Amino acid sequence: DAADKESSHDFGNDILPRMFPDGKVFVYDFSQNYIPRAEEEEKGYWKDVGSLDTFWEANMDLVGLHPHFNLYNKKWPVLTYIPPLPPAKFVHFNDSRTGHAINSMIGSGTIISGALVENSVVGYSVRIHSFAHVEHSVIMNNVEIGREAKIRKAIIDKHVRIAPGANVGYDLDTDRKKFQITENGIVVIPKGAKVA
Repeated sequence: DAADKESSHDFGNDILPRMFPDGKVFVYDFSQNYIPRAEEEEKGYWKDVGSLDTFWEANMDLVGLHPHFNLYNKKWPVLTYIPPLPPAKFVHFNDSRTGHAINSMIGSGTIISGALVENSVVGYSVRIHSFAHVEHSVIMNNVEIGREAKIRKAIIDKHVRIAPGANVGYDLDTDRKKFQITENGIVVIPKGAKVA
């Protein structure tokens, strides 16, 4: 589908309809799903993540105070691969430099060293250095964000290196020269990129 210039590259509109006539397609009706101990608004959660914007929105749904898709319901475990890593670590606490995260999910093995993370989902083995600020972003695994870097409304893929002092999401015209910007203004940095 990626090579089809006529495609909207949407899973539900382009991929599934092509699969249906030629092979087996299985569906699951989430509205009929019984989830033990789920609140009424959590039942039947569904988000079409057929675009980068809706992928970002689904991740932001997870960090709300009362998420519609609650990963913390022990009666409905999420089965996934998590490498054997130590817990996330938040270091430095003084007036000018404090490592902390607010309304965020932080993966194992991640170190937030004197940086601020807000309203974000951060994968495992990420390193965020002192005075960096990450907000409203999805950070994949094995990313390094340099000292004093600023990240806003971004999806950052695996193995990306953000240089000290770099800004992402603050000047979309500049970001557009190097990276994809979604319809809703999310900056998308591809796997393995180095951002100066």
